[in-house]
Amino acid sequence: MNQTITVYQGKRPGGTPPSFLGEDAAKKVRAFHRSLEEYCETPLVSLDSMAKRLGVGGIYVKDESKRFGLNAFKALGASYAVHELLSAQYGQNAENAGGAAGMNAGSAAGTAADTVHPAFPGGKGKVFVTATDGNHGKGVAWSAWKAGGRAFVFMPKGSRTCRVEAIAAIGETKVTVTDWNYDDTVRYAWNFAKENGYYFVQDTGFDGYTQIPDLIAQGYLTMIGEALEQLAKKGVERPTHVFLQAGVGTMAGGVLGYLANRYGEKLPVTSIIEADESACVLASAKAGERVAIGGNPQTVMAGLNCGEVSICIWPILRDFASFYISCPDWVTELGMRTYAHPEGSDQPVISGESGAVGLGLIMSLCEKPEYEEARKAMGLNEDARILLISTEGNTDPEHYDAVTR
Repeated sequence: MNQTITVYQGKRPGGTPPSFLGEDAAKKVRAFHRSLEEYCETPLVSLDSMAKRLGVGGIYVKDESKRFGLNAFKALGASYAVHELLSAQYGQNAENAGGAAGMNAGSAAGTAADTVHPAFPGGKGKVFVTATDGNHGKGVAWSAWKAGGRAFVFMPKGSRTCRVEAIAAIGETKVTVTDWNYDDTVRYAWNFAKENGYYFVQDTGFDGYTQIPDLIAQGYLTMIGEALEQLAKKGVERPTHVFLQAGVGTMAGGVLGYLANRYGEKLPVTSIIEADESACVLASAKAGERVAIGGNPQTVMAGLNCGEVSICIWPILRDFASFYISCPDWVTELGMRTYAHPEGSDQPVISGESGAVGLGLIMSLCEKPEYEEARKAMGLNEDARILLISTEGNTDPEHYDAVTR
């Protein structure tokens, strides 16, 4: 198994950023999330001691382990997509709306939320379907429960029991672990939803399926909007460098699209980080077109273990990202340990396998001699103000404890 970090500098042709990821969308999404009683800003943690050690101007970490009590950021996208689906179908005043054609409106969710939140009109009894490596499925299950419905969640072969149980514990969610990899599991879930007339809420787009992934990408604008406001309060006008994890790429593309709209020619140097075994974005960047990673790639970074970049997001990653980077598992485990036992006076952050890879990466780039050329090309110096997103907490407690103790 490869143990080397791979850094590929893209062409960054630029162009016109996608308008659906602009400021108007961000304001609408933020207003929706603020309507949820569980909403509060997640913290932005300054790692001042680590920044001094690495010789950079600042390191700032958006801690998404505090999001909605779900230990990860994914419900931002899932909840907004479910809200928009139901609002478009039933309107904002449709508590008593009947079932639409093709929807199993008669399937009652026995443990659904007793009072359906007004942000999810007509959701009571509705059924939602998704495929997931963990956090997205939890977000869909939670959103279905908030809407008064229920969810079917399909997970790929090898999914950890703790992730299965965390999803199944929400409402009346039915979780099935398949015999296939993530991408084939997505295809199965899509067919299952079509055959049964259920809502399919997936964060990856493919031919004939783009509306929902775009809504999910919009949902993540709340996260980056919060982070930029928090940076401004710390005296940072804009980050110079942003590191974004990618599985299918929806979070990375959503955030990057917003940054491109907001900053234009002053777009921060943005790097897309992937697990080495499933680095489909990097492979696509090298090829100049979407490339699929087949087989059954293995990585502890479960949320990044996806072999096909979303068709909706690929043009954004292609046109606006500066670097594409693949990381072996040791990189994120370094990040996990460092967050848990931080440098100097830095505040600890509980960051899981898909959340900590950014910190492990910049530590390696700045401190390992073999990556000096990459560090210089990226401009990781005393002027760098780096934004990282810790996308999850200890979603696999057993492995987290083994790595960080």
